[in-house]
Amino acid sequence: MTIRRSIEKTENDLLGMTACRSQQSRGRERQEEPCRIRTVFQVDRDRILHSKSFRRLKYKTQVFLAPEGDHYRTRLTHTLEVSQIARTIARALRLNEDLTEAIALGHDLGHTPFGHAGERVLAELLPNGFHHVSQSLRVVDVLEKGGSGLNLSWEVRDGISNHSKGRGPLLNNESAALPTTLEGQLVRLADIIAYVSHDLDDAIRAGLINNSDVPEQLRGQFGEKHSQRINRMVSDVIETSLSASVSQVAVSHNMETGIKTLREWLYANVYQADAVEAEFRKAKRILRELFRYFVDNPGELIICGGRHQPGDAIEVAVGDFLAGMTDRFALNLYQHLFLPQPWKNC
Repeated sequence: MTIRRSIEKTENDLLGMTACRSQQSRGRERQEEPCRIRTVFQVDRDRILHSKSFRRLKYKTQVFLAPEGDHYRTRLTHTLEVSQIARTIARALRLNEDLTEAIALGHDLGHTPFGHAGERVLAELLPNGFHHVSQSLRVVDVLEKGGSGLNLSWEVRDGISNHSKGRGPLLNNESAALPTTLEGQLVRLADIIAYVSHDLDDAIRAGLINNSDVPEQLRGQFGEKHSQRINRMVSDVIETSLSASVSQVAVSHNMETGIKTLREWLYANVYQADAVEAEFRKAKRILRELFRYFVDNPGELIICGGRHQPGDAIEVAVGDFLAGMTDRFALNLYQHLFLPQPWKNC
């Protein structure tokens, strides 16, 4: 018996009835020889973790653009917090932690530089629009590994493609809008649990708001500290799901209402605050000018590190290039292309 077979047997013995077992995977688009040591979901997790797009998340904006402070969240630290929260819930519900972790680590690979401001400007510029969820799938299916993609399992791709909520329901009643697996559904919840708490934490750290600015009702429900907020939301999901015999991943009505209210408060007071929007307007101008430059000068796209996939319009290739940039790469490239450079005397 291989090590992988032994792990799969352990899954059968330990996981709950509603968990997705590795042996149940619908497989990959391109068939390949199974690993002797790792399950299909462990392989997926490792492929994402070692990918270039995952490493670039370190320098992509979460809320605050290119922060100089060492303790602000980036897209990478957000992803790691989502993974930790999701794995805690998965273990408590006896769901598959490896599948959960793979989805969590891959869910934001398609995010642009400069946060949602970058996403909005690419949505305006590209003929077929832009959404980070679709781009995350494009990253793992096509763009990684020089155009061959990561060839992930169906379940991980399903979880990535259905994690986003925007300002809509936390768990949509329409099954087509939800991940098929419970592991994917809990990552969808872990994502918002992570960001409503840590974005609030960062906004207080930045001096954009004070803790006392948060409505008293929300402070009473979630607590005054980041750890209290996470604990109360995670505990609610676990307890509510267990009361339903883990037939679904669920959140109580009171907690869902509170999370939605906190999210809307953050939109009004943090995400759309004048100080944040002022910097994002500058970031949008940078991306617009870079987009037009490379569309008009496609040869420069390759020189600067982009790639033109066979059959793609130049606009799509430029969109891929811009979406993959980190904040600092975009800023440095803009400076190199459009601002006078000091003369260097050899």
